[in-house]
Amino acid sequence: MRCEWGNSSEEMKSYHDKEWGKPNHDERYFFEMLTLEGAQAGLSWATIIKRRQTYRQAYDNFDIEKVAAFDQTKRDALLQDKGIIRNRLKVDSSINNAKLIQSMHDNGQTFFEYIWKFVDNKPIINHYSDMSEMPAQTELSQRISKDLKKKGFRFVGPTIIYSFLQAVGVINDHLDTCDFK
Repeated sequence: MRCEWGNSSEEMKSYHDKEWGKPNHDERYFFEMLTLEGAQAGLSWATIIKRRQTYRQAYDNFDIEKVAAFDQTKRDALLQDKGIIRNRLKVDSSINNAKLIQSMHDNGQTFFEYIWKFVDNKPIINHYSDMSEMPAQTELSQRISKDLKKKGFRFVGPTIIYSFLQAVGVINDHLDTCDFK
C-alpha cells in the first residue's frame, strides 16, 4: 500500500518508495531537489520526474560547484536542451541558487544543515488519512521561503519549499495507511 500519487508510473513508485519523506542529509541531493522543485512550478511532478535523468546530465549530476560556475554558453545550452524545462527564469534561478549555496560553503556552512536547523534536526511526521488533508504550504515553509528569498534564492516560494521539505524528508507526509511511512 502506498500513497495514491505514487502509483502513476515506475519513476513515481521508485521516488515515492525510496526517497519522498525519507530524511536526507546529502548536500548534492538537497540542491537537486531544490532545482527540480523549482522546475516543477506550474507543472506536475510527473512532468519533472520523467526528465530527472536528463536534468542530472544537463546539470553535471547537480554538482554545486560546477553549476555555480556555469557561464553564458552553458546557460544558453540549457535553454536549448529539450530534455529539461527550458524556462529562462527557472534555469537562471538554478544557477543563482548554486552560487548562493557555494557561497555558504565558502563560509563553512552547508545548505542541508541550514534547512534542518529550522526543525531542530528532527523530521516532522504528519498523520493524514487522505491526500486532501495535506497542505500546500505551512507556517514553516513560509518562514523558510522568506529567509531564502532574503538570502537571494529564487523559485523558493512557500509552496515550492513545502514540496522540497517533503522531498528531502524534513517533512514526512506519507498517509497513515502507506506502507512506506
